[in-house]
Amino acid sequence: MKDIIFTGAAVAIVTPFTEEGINFCELKKLIDFNIDNGSDAIVIAGTTGESSTMTDEEHREIIRFTVEYVNKRVPVIAGTGSNDTIYAVELSKYAESVGADALLLVTPYYNKTTQNGLVKHYNYIADRVNIPIILYNVPSRTGVNIAPETYVELAKHPRIVATKEASGDLSAIARIKSLCKDHLSIYSGNDDQIVPILSLGGKGVISVLSNIMPKETHEICSLYFEGKVKESCELQTKYLDIINSLFIEVNPIPVKTALGLMGYNVGPLRMPLFPMEDKNLEKLKIELKNNKLI
Repeated sequence: MKDIIFTGAAVAIVTPFTEEGINFCELKKLIDFNIDNGSDAIVIAGTTGESSTMTDEEHREIIRFTVEYVNKRVPVIAGTGSNDTIYAVELSKYAESVGADALLLVTPYYNKTTQNGLVKHYNYIADRVNIPIILYNVPSRTGVNIAPETYVELAKHPRIVATKEASGDLSAIARIKSLCKDHLSIYSGNDDQIVPILSLGGKGVISVLSNIMPKETHEICSLYFEGKVKESCELQTKYLDIINSLFIEVNPIPVKTALGLMGYNVGPLRMPLFPMEDKNLEKLKIELKNNKLI
């Protein structure tokens, strides 16, 4: 069995911006808020962190800063995926050099690739780093899906240890578990499927919800691992409405808006993302009030 990077709830943390760049002072507050309230790992520069609109310099600096500021309190997982294999290697090697504990590598987007290409792409990166890799399967964004049989091939590499599964296909995830067994850890990439994926042997979640409710997201996982499955299920269903409200528009628009309403200076969304439509903003506010967040 391969080493497990974390069990529980990792936050896919937002990036607070100013008009000039990254607001590192506010990022400290967000990191502390999560660690103080039970988040089990920090994922920096992922989709929720708007990494796709960061400059190369910003991407590298936010990884370095987060590793140094977290200072081993929890694992730091750096988003270093790209549709350019060579650039993904360069960024991954940089993240390793500054002390990241693991890498999160999204499937190649836009140009995409075949299933054989996925195996070649990921193995090429994994051969050139020395820290664990979490694959990230989110076909709704990338247009490419990792097939269960492809996971079997990928899991043969000693540094490919886990996947963040955001396909939403529980049947496929069950098959991945059946085929890969303990050679690949599975994390939910969808907050509305934490308990279902835990029930299939998952190790936790890489969460958007944790940005605003880190304690509660952690508890969904910890209760399950303690054998309190009924209580875990009750929390999963209790928070379904707030979870759904965070995806009423494309992520991270709602969660970043929510943090702003909660008093965090997360700054503007970067184009092409824009502020929420009024009707959706009102729905989000209702759920934040229902959960006593504002």
